[in-house]
Amino acid sequence: MTQTTEASLNGGTADATAEMDGYDLHELHVGMTAVYGKTVTESDINLFCAISGDTNPLHLDYEYARNTMFGGPIAHGMLSASFISTVIGTKLPGPGCVYVSQSCRFRAPVRAGDTVRARATVVDILPDRRRVRLETVCTVGEIVVLDGDAVVMLPARAEAPRVTADA
Repeated sequence: MTQTTEASLNGGTADATAEMDGYDLHELHVGMTAVYGKTVTESDINLFCAISGDTNPLHLDYEYARNTMFGGPIAHGMLSASFISTVIGTKLPGPGCVYVSQSCRFRAPVRAGDTVRARATVVDILPDRRRVRLETVCTVGEIVVLDGDAVVMLPARAEAPRVTADA
């Protein structure tokens, strides 16, 4: 199993506070991007099936799946979509943010052994509602397997006390 993480946040990497608490609204800017990568295994597909209850034989039964348009078993589309949740909840904006909405268009199948790279990019900041709109995409190599957008709400945070030279 391979997992990769990458924070290409246009202007630097995440600091320790952002890693633990996520970004605050004033720290975000349009164009910031974060990525999470995971190689999907048969075990991942089986565990997702067990957790979600989706026992569609397209995901689990080789004999059944080989006679479909996919020619074999494929991973649940929502398994790939969950990697977007990983990016949003752990990297950008990060811990503390709350999903408001997510749209997904499933473009191509993912199979066991494929490495999915989920990317979220800030495309709009709505400061009056503490919300951020993100473009979301999952790829396997150069192939887009899922795309869409998400809206998340950032928590209100108390401002840290300012330290002065006199203190």
